[in-house]
Amino acid sequence: MNFTKMQGTGNDFIIIDDFEEKYNNLKELASKLCDRHFGIGADGILMIRKSNIADIQMIIINADGSYASMCGNGIRCFAKYVWTKKYVLGDSMKIETGDGVKLATICVKDGVAQGVTINMGKYSFNPLSIPALSTTEIINRKLESDNRDYYITSLLMGVPHTIVFGKLNDYEVSEGKFIERHELFPENTNVNFCEVVDKNMIKVKTWERGAGPTLACGTGSCACVAAANRLGYIGGKATVQVPGGLLNIQIVKEEVLMEGPAEITFEGQFYIN
Repeated sequence: MNFTKMQGTGNDFIIIDDFEEKYNNLKELASKLCDRHFGIGADGILMIRKSNIADIQMIIINADGSYASMCGNGIRCFAKYVWTKKYVLGDSMKIETGDGVKLATICVKDGVAQGVTINMGKYSFNPLSIPALSTTEIINRKLESDNRDYYITSLLMGVPHTIVFGKLNDYEVSEGKFIERHELFPENTNVNFCEVVDKNMIKVKTWERGAGPTLACGTGSCACVAAANRLGYIGGKATVQVPGGLLNIQIVKEEVLMEGPAEITFEGQFYIN
């Protein structure tokens, strides 16, 4: 099986051409490929398939084999890959995801892709959308998990996200595993610890649902900007510093635009038994 390994601010993915849909058991495939000792190693796999409603389709499977409807860093890598391979012509493309069709724009300079901007769509604080077992929005709400109190804000940004605001040094990212599977979230949740530096910058570290600690989370960064804006901590535009680099996030008419890097690290073949 031919594959390409890519990363966006340290969030890494294995990209596989599957226009003929010959790979059926994606859960088993992802678990095998993403293993960092016995496989290639990645936070997830991105399958490329044909689309009837967009230019191309992206299917995301997390490292543990679970399905993800959307991934911000992943879709930037995906967009750059299909542009580089000329599967889609032009500097903009519509990509079908589990969270609907997303518009990707390639930032090209001298014929080279310098970065990718994604229209991530709208966010929602509606608990039914997240989903969360709550009759009201979860905004700065006290939650007890693993014998510690957290103040959380939850929303849907393509996938469920729960944000804990405070100093990053006060939290270990591994604490997210307890919040991820809290009974409040029937489908589990991604967990982001967010520190507001000033009105224009935040710092984020993420425990990703189905993957664990990651160097970056695109949807999580977008969710943190939306939540921080809702709480009045920042305006509608901010730079997000994650362990793997920087992302630029902007809210425009309740839609979120995310700009950041995407890099090919290596290509190869994997022999499936």
